[in-house]
Amino acid sequence: MEFDLQFFAFGIPAIIYGGISKGGFGSGAAFAAGAILALAVPPGAALGIVLPLFMLIDAATLKPYWGKWHWPSVRGMLQGAVPGVIIAALVYAYVDADVFRVLIGVICLAFVAFQLSQHLGLMSNRKLPFRRRYAWTAGAVGGFTSFISHAGGPPTAVFLLSQGLSKLAYQSTTVITFWAINWMKFVPYFYLGIFSWDTFTGALLLAPFALLGAFIGVKAHHLVPERAFFALTYVLLVATGIRLIWVAMA
Repeated sequence: MEFDLQFFAFGIPAIIYGGISKGGFGSGAAFAAGAILALAVPPGAALGIVLPLFMLIDAATLKPYWGKWHWPSVRGMLQGAVPGVIIAALVYAYVDADVFRVLIGVICLAFVAFQLSQHLGLMSNRKLPFRRRYAWTAGAVGGFTSFISHAGGPPTAVFLLSQGLSKLAYQSTTVITFWAINWMKFVPYFYLGIFSWDTFTGALLLAPFALLGAFIGVKAHHLVPERAFFALTYVLLVATGIRLIWVAMA
């Protein structure tokens, strides 16, 4: 793998974008960082480069959101994420990830359509109460898709947004949840051979830009009004869903 102009041309904006999404907008579209980087390096190498950078972003954004998460959601999603990550590690080499990209993409688009129908008065605007089984399901799907393609944000976003959490609680919950899930993924990635000296070098070269993106994301989170924040989140979910389906079909 060569660290040439093409690597930096795709890698720098991809990682900054991922940092902004994870740092301020709930991680829903952060997976796109890996997809963009895969245009310049092999997809497996992109996974290996992005995971340490996401872990760095998680560490950098923990402090501003510490203790402000919705603990029942965090606990339930992490309980579900454990089997999700284990299953993903077992089937990683055998199952086509495009099947799961289509599934998550459809969920993203369906959820946004559901929200729009409520705003337009076509359906009653009723928030779903917290249910542990919903948290387990979101965590299991999020853990699985996060392992396969760093696309754990959409299923967890669908679950959290449906509860009507505040902007701060929503963001804090995603930060601590994916901090833990990314640590769950680290050892299986190592044993599956996803990490190498090349991926370590690539991550090291892009690390400053990951921190820059995280800084921008945290600042944007506090400056953007709550209504605009969730509107932007829905836009990101649409973009994420379309991108997942497009990549799978292509």
